[in-house]
Amino acid sequence: MDLDLRKLRYFVAVAEHRQFGRAAQALYIAQPVLSRQIRAFEQELGCLLFTRTTRSVELTAAGRKLYDEAGRITTVVETALRRVHEAERGEQRLVVAFSPGLRVSEAIVAFTASHPEVHIDVFPLRWWEQDAPLRDGRAHVGYLRRPFDDTGLHTVPIGHETKVACLPVTHRLAGRRTLTSAALDGEPVLDVRTRRTSSLEEKFELIASGQGLALVPVSVAGSYSRPDLVYLPVTDAPPVETCLAVPEDTCAGPVTDFLDIATATLRRQSGEAKTEGGGGSV
Repeated sequence: MDLDLRKLRYFVAVAEHRQFGRAAQALYIAQPVLSRQIRAFEQELGCLLFTRTTRSVELTAAGRKLYDEAGRITTVVETALRRVHEAERGEQRLVVAFSPGLRVSEAIVAFTASHPEVHIDVFPLRWWEQDAPLRDGRAHVGYLRRPFDDTGLHTVPIGHETKVACLPVTHRLAGRRTLTSAALDGEPVLDVRTRRTSSLEEKFELIASGQGLALVPVSVAGSYSRPDLVYLPVTDAPPVETCLAVPEDTCAGPVTDFLDIATATLRRQSGEAKTEGGGGSV
């Protein structure tokens, strides 16, 4: 079965608006046309995507799954089309993704000095999509922290980061210079298992308001300094590995050249940061 991308976009609009009338307005088509397209899409797929009443439209289990996949599908297609157009124009473009707190600018400067013809874009990663942009084509190279799924990816170790505890300034432990894991026993920790947050900014707001604490890499702490939070080294917390990652089928061209230059640059940068950090408080 061929997937009709136009019908997929119609489906996403209805899923997001939960109402055919508003979805039709957003798509600039008539509501009866949209209804017919969705019914045809369901027939092609062989399953119901929505349960309909006179007052609401709700996703079925199959609809929820398709909605989860739809963003990745459309992203892959849009990225592929953009690259086709770039190739037709003779452009070379490199998209470098990076995890929060990690700095890749020095590597970009070094690469651009020897490859001025390559256009560079940067892609700030959200915590829940470490490797996804490398798989769906939104990024060519990633500067990431483990853990992430490295299946199908070629990874190059860069360095390690220590973890620090992020606490509100009013916390009973805030006056200490360092902490151990034992000192945090019984404390509410905000992580993916206890409370998902959509961004680091949201997490730090929750911490500052007394909702819990978090363990974060030291570079994240340095990038999100604020007066109502303190960051204390956790002396027995295992370090976090940083690495560069590219799809395994990337074997030539600007990506490979960038990987070589970035490896040397970021390893040096990581070593300098470790020397400067020296294990003191943040």
